Amino acid sequence: MKNTLIVMLVLLLVWPPKAQAERVSPPNIIFVKTDDQRLDSLSMTGHPVTQTPHIDRLAAEGVFFSQAVITSPICGPSRANFFTGQWERKNRNGFHHVSKNPIPRTVFDQSWQMRLKAAGYFNGYIGKHHAQIGPKPEANRYMKENIDFCYMRPGHLGFDLMKHRAFQNLAQSTQIEGLYEATEAFMRTDDGQAYFFDNAHQSVADFLHRRDASRPFSLSINFNLPHAASIGGMGVDPSHPEIYRTLYNDQREAFAFPQGYPNIDVQLPPEVFAHNDLERYYHVDKPKKLLNKKIKMARAVTGIDRFVGRLREQLEAMGVADNTIIVFASDHGLLLGEHGLGGKTFLYEETLRIPLIVYSPRFEEQTRGQVLEHLVVGQDVPATILELCGQAVPDTYQGQSMLPLIQGRPVCWRQDVFCENLFTDQNYPRMEAVRSKDWKYIRYFSRSDDRKRYLPDASINGEAPVFEELFHLADDPKEQMNLAGDPAHADTLEQHRQRCQALVTQMSK
Repeated sequence: MKNTLIVMLVLLLVWPPKAQAERVSPPNIIFVKTDDQRLDSLSMTGHPVTQTPHIDRLAAEGVFFSQAVITSPICGPSRANFFTGQWERKNRNGFHHVSKNPIPRTVFDQSWQMRLKAAGYFNGYIGKHHAQIGPKPEANRYMKENIDFCYMRPGHLGFDLMKHRAFQNLAQSTQIEGLYEATEAFMRTDDGQAYFFDNAHQSVADFLHRRDASRPFSLSINFNLPHAASIGGMGVDPSHPEIYRTLYNDQREAFAFPQGYPNIDVQLPPEVFAHNDLERYYHVDKPKKLLNKKIKMARAVTGIDRFVGRLREQLEAMGVADNTIIVFASDHGLLLGEHGLGGKTFLYEETLRIPLIVYSPRFEEQTRGQVLEHLVVGQDVPATILELCGQAVPDTYQGQSMLPLIQGRPVCWRQDVFCENLFTDQNYPRMEAVRSKDWKYIRYFSRSDDRKRYLPDASINGEAPVFEELFHLADDPKEQMNLAGDPAHADTLEQHRQRCQALVTQMSK
């Protein structure tokens, strides 16, 4: 009873007066996370072809963060950061085959979904899972047993979900439509999708429970699109929806490529980068192949946009739209020829920056449609969700709630962001960066010395980098001119070296 009263008092402070008069029950929350989706992939952010009316509308009715950054721009570490609310430097949860560090159960218990479950929420997790919870041999079982509706698969999903036994109870095999089907099964409290539960494979059947309509719900929806690992099978089967076979074929000439492509020289030295060691699907030096990839990614983004539209229609039909928060984000971006590179982990703008939207039907009119330029990070999302739901933010989180920014309340906010790559497989080098609104400093360490080693402590002790970059983002947003060797910027370079070292130490604590 005491906890219930505390929640209601917090909600009275968080929700505006109109909402207080209408309802003080806790809001529902849906977090939609996409995979490898760049900031510029939406109509509203300037994509020359892709149409995203439903996501654009969500931003117009909510709040869009134009300077949202992912601090570990690769799937597993980024998703671990979302779970923990921490930088990788602190949680040490890189890809397990390199770091050997799973997310401990005690840390998972502090995730936003588990905190909400403790507050009485019915929770769900659907789609891609790429962060190991607990040690082997029963990795992720703790998660499955503690999520009320757990319908997921570790690693890549592929475009055709039904090739995996866990998803063979679906009526539709394509990833976006199949995950919508699972979302609808989670939402419904009647027997309208009884087949979904009745035909569930034994590997997932015990972890699928029907939603309790008397409780608020929290749902995490995790796509493996527009990731290149899932677009390969797009449109190959005649049963796939038409958009995955022909959409945007008549606009091929309108897709944009980086200036100078494909003849862009990589400006990184051999001890930092070797192109031939990259994963095959990150090679982007063939124009025809890259164009086909861009078209498929655009189709996937449009498919996700239609998912968002259908989801909002479903919430309206269920009568819960006026009490359901939606957060939309990507796990990181992707290089598509910029700097002569493909892939991720490199700490350039194309990989770091993502679309991030926070929508609440309870936002006041003057709040809606804001485009905020504060430096926010993926780790801020869990804290924001918890505050929006009237819950306390654990002191283990390094991220901050963005709600004060949204509401225009005074708050001391970060002026720069520490970014990192500790993934040393697939020929990637260790990297660290400091990004402010106007400047970015990146330092690199030897890839040959680090190969497949997990070294979160190495640079804390003053390890010297083998290469540095300094970009004045205000004048050079595409990071074309490295000023690290320019004597005129020697003081700025030294300031950023010191700031990077200070943040390495700070984020480790």
